[in-house]
Amino acid sequence: MIFTDTHTHLYSDAFAEDRKETINRAISSGVTRFFIPAIDSSYSNAMFELEQEFPNNVFLMMGLHPTDVKPETYKEELAYVERELERRTYYAVGEIGIDLYWDKSTLAIQQEAFQYQIQLAKKYKLPINIHCRDAFDEVFEVLEREKGEGLRGIFHCFTGTEEQALKAISYNLKLGIGGVATFKNGKIDQFLNKIPLEHIVLETDSPYLAPVPFRGKRNESAYIVNIAEKLADIYALPLEEIAKQTTANSIAVFGI
Repeated sequence: MIFTDTHTHLYSDAFAEDRKETINRAISSGVTRFFIPAIDSSYSNAMFELEQEFPNNVFLMMGLHPTDVKPETYKEELAYVERELERRTYYAVGEIGIDLYWDKSTLAIQQEAFQYQIQLAKKYKLPINIHCRDAFDEVFEVLEREKGEGLRGIFHCFTGTEEQALKAISYNLKLGIGGVATFKNGKIDQFLNKIPLEHIVLETDSPYLAPVPFRGKRNESAYIVNIAEKLADIYALPLEEIAKQTTANSIAVFGI
């Protein structure tokens, strides 16, 4: 079985002591494809090093994370994103979006940065990878303006309602399902089986949001298998079918 982790921060300092071992552990578990989201320009060198060490397994995104959209730096950071997209191959623009959990005062420039990066994704014919925290309405407002031909991607770490899931899918987005699906209070497990599996991709968001039975500990890409096992239970399908379909879905998004 081949699994794909569509969202993992393997360059994080959380893996500083055992990064190579962590990746090899995931590969040994069948998780052989890792899609790496950007945060801001300060993480680029770590991302490039990761790609150089695991060129057959690591696939990079480029983008400006909403919590790093700062009044004094965001225009310079967006210019960097555009230069990078022009300079070399990336597989998505992400992670981008809106986060109102940490700072509501930057909403206007977060929306500006989000829409601009969607337009860059369209220009370079790339999918987007959306971060949304306490901001479904605000994210959908931007997507509504940009909907149509060229808009595609993944709604990362989807934790919304069934109605919000269907709305995200209507914008040609897959739902990124991770450890939250295994939480007792995660709620999405209550309706996920109503969403056709063709709209689902797997992710860890490691080192964050480890699935049960590792909740509260450092997450890692090998735990994709635990998330897939939960989906096999939710959809009443063999684990092999979950692996096959979700990896096929990731290939449909990223083109690789």
